[in-house]
Amino acid sequence: MSLLKQEKNLLFAALVAAAGFALEHTLMEGGRLIAAAVALGLLAVIIGVALRVAHHAEMLAEKLGEPYGTMILTLAAVAVEVVILAIMMLAGGSPTLARDTVYSALMLDINGILGIAAIIGGLKFGEQPYNLDSGNSYVSMLLVAVGVSMFVPEFIPADKWQAFSVFNIVAMLVLYGLFLRLQTGRHSYFFSYSQPGRHDEDEHDTAGIRTGKHAGLLLVSIVLIGILSELLAAFLGKGLEGSGLPTIIPAIVVALISASPEILTAMRAALDNRMQAVLNIALGASLATVVLTIPVIEGIALYTGQPIEMGMTPIQSTLMLLTLLVAAINLNDGETNAIEGYTHAALFATFLFLSGIGL
Repeated sequence: MSLLKQEKNLLFAALVAAAGFALEHTLMEGGRLIAAAVALGLLAVIIGVALRVAHHAEMLAEKLGEPYGTMILTLAAVAVEVVILAIMMLAGGSPTLARDTVYSALMLDINGILGIAAIIGGLKFGEQPYNLDSGNSYVSMLLVAVGVSMFVPEFIPADKWQAFSVFNIVAMLVLYGLFLRLQTGRHSYFFSYSQPGRHDEDEHDTAGIRTGKHAGLLLVSIVLIGILSELLAAFLGKGLEGSGLPTIIPAIVVALISASPEILTAMRAALDNRMQAVLNIALGASLATVVLTIPVIEGIALYTGQPIEMGMTPIQSTLMLLTLLVAAINLNDGETNAIEGYTHAALFATFLFLSGIGL
């Protein structure tokens, strides 16, 4: 009973999923407005489950320590994103859905999470230190990953995309494998920071944290999100049909769902003066999104023969280049502040505005 009370979000989500599949045909017949209302309700339920993903990932993080903690959180978020994207693609999603989702996720992680965290942390503490080696490592690997996976495809002829997709899948997986070895091996200290004068008052007794329980519930949560996402894809498609809303809206929804476990954790870390954790979450999730999500989606496209477009539009390319350039400049001194946060927040606001007008 105690477990059921703690996991009431998961229980409610399971009931919603059962009811949704039972009533799907009837609700679809109700028209576009009802479908849109159901899609909004499903989105709220999925975010509720995503918050449980964050909780269980945080418990595992506390048990295992850094850098494994934020790695688990970012991998859980990427798993959610991959599940939702795969389901929406197999349901006949737009060829640009994967590209727009990865692009939206990068804007949300780098400009949204990192920018807002630097603002609220900077207003409270002034300058917040982090390990400079981690900032340099993340930005350089992001430049390579985004460049190869999303800039180069703009110039690949249509009859060569399959060959390039195979190369890109292998290249991205190798890149992430090397990054994991870097993050967990001899250079793991790049991704941690011991703040001078800070004692271990934030460390808790982890003896009562049961790894198997939280890992199992984490997997259950991700499976539930996948089931609910199948319903969301159907109702969202019906709700947006003929609405005239920008086609990037479903991609932003997917990015928001997958990032929701990270947002809360990053904001708490910023207010606790742990900017290293914010960097590990925001930039680690960005890197994992590119080097894990894109290979999976391209693999599905190759297997099913469904065409996808990974090359960005000129406006997307411009905003992405600005984002990576600003990140490289801001993350070159080992400290963040509110002014640096404002620069990323301005880019995030630009992304939202351009998306809102369909660009």
